[in-house]
Amino acid sequence: MSHGRTDTADGDRLSHFLDSPVIGMSPWIAMSVIVGPGRFELAVGIALALAVLLVIIGRVRHPGTSFKILEIADVVFFAVLAVIGIFASPGTHRWLETYAGEVASIALMTIALGSMAFRVPFTLQYARERVPREVWSDPRFLRTNYYITAAWGAAFAVAAIAGAFGDLVLHNPNNAWTGWIIQIAAIIAALQFTEWYPDVVRARSLREKNLPGPPEPPLSSMLIPLAGYLTPVGIAVLVAGAGPVWLGVALIVLGVVLVKSLSRPKEAEVDADVSG
Repeated sequence: MSHGRTDTADGDRLSHFLDSPVIGMSPWIAMSVIVGPGRFELAVGIALALAVLLVIIGRVRHPGTSFKILEIADVVFFAVLAVIGIFASPGTHRWLETYAGEVASIALMTIALGSMAFRVPFTLQYARERVPREVWSDPRFLRTNYYITAAWGAAFAVAAIAGAFGDLVLHNPNNAWTGWIIQIAAIIAALQFTEWYPDVVRARSLREKNLPGPPEPPLSSMLIPLAGYLTPVGIAVLVAGAGPVWLGVALIVLGVVLVKSLSRPKEAEVDADVSG
């Protein structure tokens, strides 16, 4: 019996992940993180393969449903980039290797803002597959998706600005901070907000209706992964020489201390429940 419950739980988690807007952004995330001098073809190839795979998975899991805004944008954008890469001149190819990450980030930011402007935030199509139809017109549900879409637009704006700073100001596309650390931090923040905020809205709605349900997740639960990210960043600083030794050590220590500090309220709450 325990194996059956575990299999069901694993299936629910997989289904939850596949219906998340995060899965639709995975090609863009891959492109932004991988691309760089000498890696344009690899980044575009992986992003396009992911985009096509996601369309296939979406049709298999939800036959008869319409294509999502992000699915169409994924395939079209990366197919166009792949074709341009094949026929581009050496100069254009070098430009793409340097700036394709920023172009991808700006494109997704534009899609996010554009979908909000047309009152169909792109996360809405994913969210509707995870809730009953009667919830679709709930103002809270709609507002939640505006906020989540805006969070992703902001994350990719940060990624574009960081990448552009490394390319145009530092003249170093391989700079660890502008090419990797800052961009990944922005993506982690958007990922955490995507998972955290709907639970907050759901808990508040149940509380207002005096209905039983899980408590509102604290802000610390969203911040813990960001705090934990400081430790691998510190290790990267030490290993890759991306800063002075003291900075790497300080980031490692700060990450450990913050995670421990932010986890404490959660542990205290669990202890209180057990004692009660």
